[in-house]
Amino acid sequence: MRASLIALLLALPAVPALALPPPCSGGQVYVDRNGNATRDAGEPGLPGIKVSNGIDIAVSDAQGEYNLPYADGRTLFIIKPAGYDLVVLPDGLPARWRNLQYHAGPVLKYGGIPQRQPDCTHFGLRPQAAAKHDELDVLLFADSQTSSAQDVDYYWRDIVQPLVGKHGAALGLTLGDVTNDDLSLYPQILRTTMSLQVPWLFIPGNHDLDFDAAGDEDSLRTFRHHLGPDTFAWEEEAVTFIGLDDVIYQPGKTPAYFGGLREDQFAFLQAYLPTVRKDRLLVIGVHIPFFEAGPRGFRAADRERLFALLEGFPHVLLLSGHTHTQRHWHHDATTGWHGIRPLHEYNVGAACGAYWSGVKDAQGIPDTMMADGTPNGYARLRVLAGGDYALSWQAARAEDDTGIGLHAPRVLRKGAYPAWGVYANVYMGDARTRVEYRVDGGEWKPMKRVEQPDPRLLVENMRDDLADRLRGYDRSPEAEPSPHLWRGALPTDLADGDHTVDVRAFDAWLGERTASTRYRLQSP
Repeated sequence: MRASLIALLLALPAVPALALPPPCSGGQVYVDRNGNATRDAGEPGLPGIKVSNGIDIAVSDAQGEYNLPYADGRTLFIIKPAGYDLVVLPDGLPARWRNLQYHAGPVLKYGGIPQRQPDCTHFGLRPQAAAKHDELDVLLFADSQTSSAQDVDYYWRDIVQPLVGKHGAALGLTLGDVTNDDLSLYPQILRTTMSLQVPWLFIPGNHDLDFDAAGDEDSLRTFRHHLGPDTFAWEEEAVTFIGLDDVIYQPGKTPAYFGGLREDQFAFLQAYLPTVRKDRLLVIGVHIPFFEAGPRGFRAADRERLFALLEGFPHVLLLSGHTHTQRHWHHDATTGWHGIRPLHEYNVGAACGAYWSGVKDAQGIPDTMMADGTPNGYARLRVLAGGDYALSWQAARAEDDTGIGLHAPRVLRKGAYPAWGVYANVYMGDARTRVEYRVDGGEWKPMKRVEQPDPRLLVENMRDDLADRLRGYDRSPEAEPSPHLWRGALPTDLADGDHTVDVRAFDAWLGERTASTRYRLQSP
C-alpha cells in the first residue's frame, strides 16, 4: 500500500514553487497634483528628474520613468529639483527616499532596515510657489545629541518650541549626532523636529551608528530607516545642498571611527557635480569637520580629492558639526584647497551645547555652554541669488541676543596697575573680525584677539570645583581656548564709582553688533 502511494505521488506533475517578483529599483517621477503620494489618473510623468542609489544617477524619461541597478540594502532617493516640492509623509519628512531590502538584512539592536516587498518606487513632486525662488532661509542644527527622553525634552523646550510658528525658514538641516548612541530615540527626535513644519534633511554623525554592525557599510542602517539616505542632494533655485556621511566606522579597531569619504560617495559626486549649476551656491554638509586633525580627524587624501572636484565651483560653503564649539575655517593650500579664494567652512555650534550639562535655570534647562564659551543654540543660513550667503548664530531662548558674551571684574582698586581687562566672546567672529571697546562713552579702541579660555566658563569650572555636591546632572565642560575671544585693558585712573564699558564687533553679515557691561573703581 505504501509503495503504491509513493508511486502515485511520483507520477503527479511537478508544481513549481511560488516565486517573488524580481526586485525593482526603478519607477516613475510624476506631478502629484493632489499630494496623496499616489499617481492618480491624469497626473503626468516628469522628465529630466534625477534619481540615485547613492552611486549611480538615473534621469527620468519623457514618461517620467527611470531605472537603476538594483543593490540590496541601498537607499534610493530623488534629487529634488528647483521649482518643486516633495510630498510630505505622515511623520513630516519629505517623501524623498526608500530603502531597498529584498532579502533579510543583518540583525541589529535598533532594527536596521526592515525587509520589504520588491516593488518599484515612485516619487511625487508638486510645483513650488514662485515666492520661494529668489532667496532661501535655512535652519542649521548640529549635535542635538540626546541620551534620554529628558534630553529630548530639553531639545524641545530649549531649541524647537521657541521656533514653532515663528522661524520663517523654508528648509532645515541637522549636521549629525542626532542622538547620543541611543537610536531608539529617533522617533521622538523626529516628532519634535518636524513640529517646525519645514522639510528637514539629516546628516549622520559618529553617535548615530549601529555599533553592533559588522562593518562601516552596515553602520547606518537604523539611521537610514528613520531619517533618510546618508548621501543625498537637494536643489533649490538659489542653492544646491549635498549631504555626506563622513564617519568611517571600523569596529574592533582604535580609533573606532575617523573622518573620510567612501568610494561610492566619490562615484556619486563624480556623476552628480557635472550637472550642478555654477551660478548659485553649492553647500556641502558633513559631521566631522574637514579641518579636524588627529587619529579621528578627516583623512587628508579624501579632503584633497573632494576639494579637487569642487575647484570649478566659484560659490562653495562647507558646513560641519561634531566639535561642540564654533569657528570659521578658511581652507587654502595647506589643507589641499587650490582655488582662487580661500574655501569657507563654518563649523556649527551644538544644539545640545556641552551635552546638556551645567546648572539648570528657572525653567529646569541646563546652561550647557560650550567649551569655547559659545552658548548652545542654532545657526541660520540665508542664501541669496548669485551665490552669496549670510550666516548667524542664535543662542537658545535669547530674546535680546547681541552675539557677544562679556566678562569684566566687578571692582578694581582706583590707581592700580591696569592689568585687568574686559573680555568679549564674539561667537561668530574669526581672525578677520574687528572688535573695539570704549569706557564711559569715550574713544573707541581696538581689542586684542587672544586664544585663551573664556573667563565666564572658567568661573563655572571653579564653582563646580569648590562645590561639595553636584550643581547639575553633569558639570559644565572644562574651558578651552576660544578662537573668537578679545581682550581690552580696563583703565583704573578714572573717578571712584561705576563705569560703563561698550563693546562693538563688526559682523561679516549682520554688521555692527554691540554689548555693554560695567565695573566699579574703589579707593582703598
